[in-house]
Order: sequence, then structure tokens, then C-alpha cells
Amino acid sequence: MAGGKLTPRQKMINLMYLVFIAMLALNMSKEVLSAFGLMNEQFESSNVEASKNNEALYEALAAKAAENQSFASAKALSDKIKGISNEFYVYLEKLKGDITKDIKKEENGKLPYESMDKGDKIDEGWFEGDGYSKKGKEIVATIERYKSEMKAAIGKDVKYIAIIKELDSKFNTADVKDGEGVTKKYLDYHYKGFPAIASLTKLSAMQNNVKVMEANVYNLALGKAAIEATSLNKYKAIVVLDKNAYFQGEKVTGKVVLGRYDENTKPTSFQGPGKIDPATGQAIIDMTAGAVGEQTIKGKFNFLEDGKNIPLEFTGNYVVVPRPNSATISADKMNVVYRGVPNPISVSFAGVSADKVKASAPGMRPAGKPGQYILSPGDGTEVIINVTATLPDGKPVSDKKAFRIKGLPAPTGKIRGEVAAKGSKSNLEVCSITAEMEDFDFPVTVNVTQFTIKVPGQPTIVVQGNRMDARAKSAIQKANRGDVVVIDNIKANFVGIDQLAKRVSPCTFEVQ
Repeated sequence: MAGGKLTPRQKMINLMYLVFIAMLALNMSKEVLSAFGLMNEQFESSNVEASKNNEALYEALAAKAAENQSFASAKALSDKIKGISNEFYVYLEKLKGDITKDIKKEENGKLPYESMDKGDKIDEGWFEGDGYSKKGKEIVATIERYKSEMKAAIGKDVKYIAIIKELDSKFNTADVKDGEGVTKKYLDYHYKGFPAIASLTKLSAMQNNVKVMEANVYNLALGKAAIEATSLNKYKAIVVLDKNAYFQGEKVTGKVVLGRYDENTKPTSFQGPGKIDPATGQAIIDMTAGAVGEQTIKGKFNFLEDGKNIPLEFTGNYVVVPRPNSATISADKMNVVYRGVPNPISVSFAGVSADKVKASAPGMRPAGKPGQYILSPGDGTEVIINVTATLPDGKPVSDKKAFRIKGLPAPTGKIRGEVAAKGSKSNLEVCSITAEMEDFDFPVTVNVTQFTIKVPGQPTIVVQGNRMDARAKSAIQKANRGDVVVIDNIKANFVGIDQLAKRVSPCTFEVQ
């Protein structure tokens, strides 16, 4: 609104404008509530269809078990899953009934979505103070019991590992950090303070997840996973040479086979020169190379499938080479080195102890341990590292490698730790403007020294420092709901680094 002395007519126009904005905000709120209602209808309709499909899958599995004894264990598993799923689904349905029992439906039989904007029943029934009420604790315990019973029923069969991961993901009741970095309890984050229709929709979505999990078990039990596993598009052509090293002029022999890498297929035990990585199920080779010449690696995996132990033996060859002729030089963090920061560099020479290897380059110094260096590049776009080594027979060898030199990348501007934040005007007034080196492996601190703020309908304001001044706060107070405030022209410097920061990207804040 314009300042200064206004005519009665202008005052009336301004008042009507404010009323119009308020009506728009009210309509938007009703549209959101209606959207949640439509989503809930879709989930409930999907749940009805999923129930029919699951019943058909279950009956098909029961028929196969009656015809073929090999499906008996799969049928027993499906019986357990069916009972666990139905019990939890009914419990969620009762929670939904508690939310809607006092809400009168419309003439068409639907719930009055636009009037379900309060969540008092949930707030009063599920929470007590800063924690859960007795009912809230019961809900979390029931979700955890559902997960534990599903896992116990599934067991350790490798075919169902993906379902275990999906259970932990879709029914995770751990504490959650909100957009402002505040840690909240699971129910608090997802249900406290939300409209009743939103909570009702979330419970319907959880029911849908239950039906999906049930269907996944039935499908795997019916052998769909096995059919998918044998599809040729899941395989890769792998070159398997008879040994892993060849001398110059030697004939190279081997074969090309079809193979598949599957992180979900983990062995129950491993016999060989190494151990199993529990995170990936891969066998990690850990042994000392033998004498010079060709050596053999042998071992065996053991898998559990359909309650039976399946052994899988393997044999491989490798060659121990007696004498190196080149150096291995690598940047510990990336393929380039950055100006202004200490870059860790590891230098080694195959077959030569670290104390017999020396490396040098402009701006490079030892890091305290043999083979470890710190490189602080200067001007230019390239630095060459020269390496010399003394072989066991006393002969010298040398090698070198070039690295590109790059300046520090541009920081990312953020408001309240986000590139695009949302919140109230009062929240925006106290926010700090920061700049961060995203996806950058080195610890670099950036200080914001100046920025501009642009509120729609207001002139651009230049602010010194990293927080809103009086002029900025005054402009913010004139922002309307839905306005997007732009923070741009951010100026910053690197702490302890004599290098100008590249242009910092802008950030935004939507007034709610």
C-alpha cells in the first residue's frame, strides 16, 4: 500500500484489496484440504483393489502348494504374512475410524474435507507434553511389532532381503529432523498439528504400504523373482582371464562368461583367503602374495535357498611380478589439485618400500609418513610430480605425472541453511545468510559480508554483513503471503585463504 495521506476512496480500495487477499488465502486452504481428501479416496480405492489382488495371489499360491510339495514352505510363509498384514491393516483402519467417528458425512456419503482442518483429536489423544501419550506409545509399538513379526516370518532367505530393506524404509519410526534442523519424534513430525484429513490420508497411505509388502512376499513365493533373475538383461558379459598378470610377449588366454552382480545375494559363510563384508555380501580378499610366478586362489561360498545349503566353489589364478617399472601416483581426494588448500598426495612404487621412494613438485612437502605428501599448488594450470625410487637390486627408476590446478569452486548461497526456504515473515527477519562449499571434500569456511534482498513490490536493498538490517526488516514486513523474497549479489570471502570467492549463487524465501 502507498504511504502518505490517502483519500477516503483510496483507503476503501486498499481495504477491499486486503479482504480479497484474505479470501484467496482461505480458498487456497480449502483447495489443499480437498486435495488431501481426493488423495485419501485414491488410496482407499487402491487398497480395495490391492486386497482383491493379494487374495488372488494367495489363492494361486495355495493351489500350487496343493499340486507341488516344493511350494509347501512358501505357502506356510504366506499364511504368516497374511495374518500379520491383516492384523496391522485392521489396526490402522481403527485409528482412521477414531479420527472420523464424530464427523458427519455429506449427503453423497463423502467426508466434509474442507471442514476437516483441525487435528485436535490426534493432538490430544496421541501426545502428552513433549512426548507421546499412552495411545501414541501404543501406535509406535504396534508399527515396530508389525516390522519385527514380518522379519521373523521372512527369516534369512536371500530371496527376501530386498523386502527387509523396504520394511525398514517404509515403516521407520526413528526421530526425524525437520527443515530447520530440529529433531522431532516420528508421530510428532508426521501427525502433530496437521489437519485431520491429512492424517487420515497418511494412515491410508500406510495401509497401502502394508498391502504392497504383502503382495511382494506372495510374488516372490510364486517364483516371479526367480523368473526376473534369469532374464538376460540382468546379466553382463565378463572377461575371465586365466591369470591376472602377463609378461611382455606372453600369450593371453581366458574366456568370456555371462555373470550377474547382486548385492542382495549374501552367503551364509565363506571359506577362502579373506572374509565377507557384512554390508555388501562380497568376499574381500586379504592375503600375502606368494613367491614370484603363477599362484592359485581357491575357496567356497555357502548360500541358503529354500531352506537348503547351496555350496559354490571358485578357483582363480594370479601372477606375482618380480620387478616394477612405473610409479603409482594418486590424489587422495580427487583427480585435480586445488589452489589455496593443502592437497593430500600418496606416492608409491610397486614392489619398492616407501622409504626408498622420493617425490617432488613445486609447493610439495612431506606429510610426516613415508609416501605421504601435502601439495599446495601456486600459479599456473598444471603441476608435475616427479618420482624416483631405488629398486631392491640398487638400480634407480623414475616416473612423473601431471595434475591440473583449479581454483576453489563457487559457494552456494543459503538462507536458514536452505537454497529455497519457506516460513513466516518473522522467521525471515532473523535468518542468517550463509554460503557453503557443497560437494567439496576440503574443509573450507566461507563468510558472507554483503547481500541484496528483493521483496516483491519493494526496491532492492543492499545489506552489509550476513543478517537483516532495519531497512531489510521494514521491507519484509510489507511482503504478502506467497511472495518469494530473493537474496542475491552475495559477497563472501574464504577464511584463511588468499583467494576471492567466485560469484555466490542466490537463494529464495517464500513467505507463508
